[in-house]
Amino acid sequence: MGVHEGRGQLSKAMKELLARWSEATSSWNDARSKQFEEKYITPLAMDLKMALSAMDHVATLLQQISRDCE
Repeated sequence: MGVHEGRGQLSKAMKELLARWSEATSSWNDARSKQFEEKYITPLAMDLKMALSAMDHVATLLQQISRDCE
């Protein structure tokens, strides 16, 4: 699996998680759900954003390496 495919799968999984979380909070919307979101969902989304950015950077580097080696 290449960087782009892995990035796509990771992004898709996070979108699915956020969609499911949105469904859950439609019926579970209290202090505990807000704590859960603050403790798990928000940091995970921020970490994913950083990971996707790093994956983009790695993909760019790999393309440059490939060109340089030709």
